[in-house]
Amino acid sequence: MNPQGISPHLLEGNRQSLQGFAPQHFGWQVDGQVGVITLNRPERKNPLTFESYAELRDLFRRLSYVDEVRAIVLQGAGGNFCSGGDVHEIIGPLTQMSMPDLLAFTRMTGDLVKAMRACPQPLIAAVDGVCAGAGAIMAMASDLRVGTARSKTAFLFTRVGLAGCDMGACSILPRIIGQGRASDLLYSGRSLGGEEGLSWGFFNRLAEPEALLSEAVTWAQQIASGPSFAHAMTKKMLHQEWAMGVDEAIEAEAQAQAICMMTQDFHRSYQAFVAKQRPEFKGD
Repeated sequence: MNPQGISPHLLEGNRQSLQGFAPQHFGWQVDGQVGVITLNRPERKNPLTFESYAELRDLFRRLSYVDEVRAIVLQGAGGNFCSGGDVHEIIGPLTQMSMPDLLAFTRMTGDLVKAMRACPQPLIAAVDGVCAGAGAIMAMASDLRVGTARSKTAFLFTRVGLAGCDMGACSILPRIIGQGRASDLLYSGRSLGGEEGLSWGFFNRLAEPEALLSEAVTWAQQIASGPSFAHAMTKKMLHQEWAMGVDEAIEAEAQAQAICMMTQDFHRSYQAFVAKQRPEFKGD
């Protein structure tokens, strides 16, 4: 849709393509309309560095302006998801930093979560093996999670002398699994197994390790085939309504749904229903 009075050239200038995009610190590929991010330092269980934090943040920010990707899968290579911040490349240097530099770092890591929540594409974390520290946070910040029976998710900040309130954990995690269960994980730093994670609602479903990526990509493709503008609106409202009362949320959803009713996807759906056909959503 082109809002009245806005130049089409200005709108085109806001759109970006990721064709040829080649990040330096993780893998990226596009399978149809699904983007797949692969944390690929398997020899160290895929830890994060200062550079990979920043590059992931920048990718998710950029995805806000990309139409060709309609859903995202985040996975780790080599049978593990992510072991968190690299002990030698992050934890060690942090012990030598000044307070202003430490705050700049913690704000930057928080910006990664903000970018994940703000990017309009639904994001599925495919979690196998170790999923610890910042890795657990990235899984938590995703919209959906597929795990395996051998998944081990640990918010282990307390085990290194830090608070559990890292990168939004005290806000987001209780909304997924409840206040008491979140308190258990954030105080103890213990690992949450795959079966327990499924029963607690942290994982939406489990898959066999060898089928994990296929399961996540298939699910993402199903989502990507739907109305992407409306999906983006759903994601935005799920996030924004955390801070709303019920009356405010109902009004916000009335406005959001009225906007979606102006899309061509909504009209296509009706026309397809009348013709007894399956609608082809195009995101406009």
